[in-house]
Amino acid sequence: MIPAVTFAAVWSKAWPILLGILFFGLIITIHELGHFAFAKLFKVKINEFSIGMGPAILKRKKGDTDYALRLFPVGGYVAMDGEDGQSEDENAFCKKAVWKRMIIVVAGATMNIILGFLLFSIIISRQDLVGTTTVAKFDDNAVSSSCGLQVGDRIIRVDGTRVFTNSDLSYALTRGKDNRADLTVVRDGEKLELENVGFLETEIDGRTYVVRDFFFLGKENNFFRSLTHGVVETIATENLVRMSLVDMVTGKYGLKDLSGPIGTIQVMSQAASDVSSAQTSEERSNAMYYLVYIMAFITVNIGVVNLLPIPALDGGRLFFLVIEAIRRKPILPKYEGYVHAAGLVLLLLLIAVVSAKDIIYLFK
Repeated sequence: MIPAVTFAAVWSKAWPILLGILFFGLIITIHELGHFAFAKLFKVKINEFSIGMGPAILKRKKGDTDYALRLFPVGGYVAMDGEDGQSEDENAFCKKAVWKRMIIVVAGATMNIILGFLLFSIIISRQDLVGTTTVAKFDDNAVSSSCGLQVGDRIIRVDGTRVFTNSDLSYALTRGKDNRADLTVVRDGEKLELENVGFLETEIDGRTYVVRDFFFLGKENNFFRSLTHGVVETIATENLVRMSLVDMVTGKYGLKDLSGPIGTIQVMSQAASDVSSAQTSEERSNAMYYLVYIMAFITVNIGVVNLLPIPALDGGRLFFLVIEAIRRKPILPKYEGYVHAAGLVLLLLLIAVVSAKDIIYLFK
């Protein structure tokens, strides 16, 4: 028999991980439901709808479709008849019009992005003020104020990159070199270019980053502003993901900065743990909204990455469908299959390496 105190200690550690798995599973389920719903709408024959990967824990057949819950919560899939372009069934995926197949392919990522918008809107609706990219005031030791930046300036570009909210603006500033950045601002209705605006800098884990030395202006919140800013926050998150991907390709960040499913679940588990460890109702509320924010950020991240033209991802399949629409005939299925198979192998290898890194980090 396990002593009660031991069980309580184990449970206190286990439940945030279980909650993280549940939330991550919800994001994956929303994604796969997007594919599933539109495949059903267009009467595509679905062989299997699965949440998770690996051995099946639960499995049930209804009509022509097997519904499965699998052991490892690292993904899911909707197996449609004729996805490989080889089927004689009139309801096979390959027999449908190319525009219908495009909608089915992008539906999963679209559902993730819509979920992110809803979660961001919920978070913002609880705030008294909505953040902007307008300078409200400067720190006492601010450098940027002596380089032409003024109170009331609305920053719209950092080093040529469009920014939408204080979050992607702050990230864009960290990409600056030599603690300087070129800013495009709107001042009194006119667009101005401010070159070589200086900022303070700090060092984190051996890297030097530009530090924002001013505060953002907040606008009074209302229902309409919560919805519109929910859209803007979703766009800003997509922008932030895109900037991060560029930074990885250009070598600013490496493999150690990537997180796979295990790392993602760990982040969500830590956020859930912060909720349980909160001492006051205000701390608990803040921790809860941070957990929802993490979930919103991750679901938009998954949606954006899935639309990249990478073999084996939805964006890779969409790329081939666009080529088919332009050529008015599909690429030979076997060649497309080779590309997706190679992409899948590389993707699984990357996930394995990143997951191993995440596991080592957990033990450390």
